[in-house]
Amino acid sequence: MKIVARFIVLLILLITLPYAYEIYNKRSFYHYLVNDANGSEVKLDQYKDKVVLVVNVASECGYTPQFLKLQQIYDRYKDKGFVVLGFPSNSFGSEPRNGKEILVFCNDTYLVDFPIFEKIAVKGEYQAPLYAFLTGEKTNSKFPGPIRWNFEKFLIDRKGKIMARFSSDVEPDHPALIEGIEKALDGR
Repeated sequence: MKIVARFIVLLILLITLPYAYEIYNKRSFYHYLVNDANGSEVKLDQYKDKVVLVVNVASECGYTPQFLKLQQIYDRYKDKGFVVLGFPSNSFGSEPRNGKEILVFCNDTYLVDFPIFEKIAVKGEYQAPLYAFLTGEKTNSKFPGPIRWNFEKFLIDRKGKIMARFSSDVEPDHPALIEGIEKALDGR
């Protein structure tokens, strides 16, 4: 009897595995949970129907002044359904601060009022699941590859799919990034 039961369980697993894999690969940005800078859980599905720019940020990096332009584009488009989400990371040794210190730094230095989240790993062994999704480390991302430095940007459309990826040296006000935001806001 035990052999028959095990065979049935194995058969069910074999039949459902391809479907489970397909469902996993159809995950979107909205399937993830993260913590804000104060440690409270945030479901990313609260950003459904918004265009999202996800940025791995750091307070002691040559690209740190991009906070100013990130805030400017957030201010410019937030009333149209756009949001910037900052994910601090010390993956490159440029973020020594903790959550509350990061918030104070961002607010005091760059007047940032877009959401800043808990410090995470964006690459390596302890890579956050959201960044595994974004970079295709464990999924079939359209824009695969490891994060190369701080301030890489992922543009997410209103349906939770990755539209574009921009390297650190692409300023937030770069025409290609602005065009991508505007297309996403218009549903194109």
